[in-house]
Amino acid sequence: MHDLTMGAVESRFAALIWDNEPITAAELAKLADRELKWKKTTAYTALKRLCDKGIFRNDGGTVTSVLSREEYQSRQSRRFLDDHCGGSLPAFIAAFTKRGDLSRADLDEIRKMLDDYEKGV
Repeated sequence: MHDLTMGAVESRFAALIWDNEPITAAELAKLADRELKWKKTTAYTALKRLCDKGIFRNDGGTVTSVLSREEYQSRQSRRFLDDHCGGSLPAFIAAFTKRGDLSRADLDEIRKMLDDYEKGV
């Protein structure tokens, strides 16, 4: 299993790919220059690292995702739960809710997510 972690800047670069895929490596380098002020070599190095991690692929100069943004976030969330909460979602929620800063809208959204999950939506 690859190490899927990304730092903040690498995450911004990944977002550029997810938001614009499929994209040529050359266009991605131009976009990274415009959005992140990166040189072409920096963009290609970061792309290679993300491809080596198995998050993206560069096939003949066309960059696409191997993992969708949602799949990546899901895997990172699961890893966080495993590493910090013994894999227990209820333990995470209990720790989080003790802070007491969930709004009514947050609670309603969480209830809807659970209802949708139970319905298989």
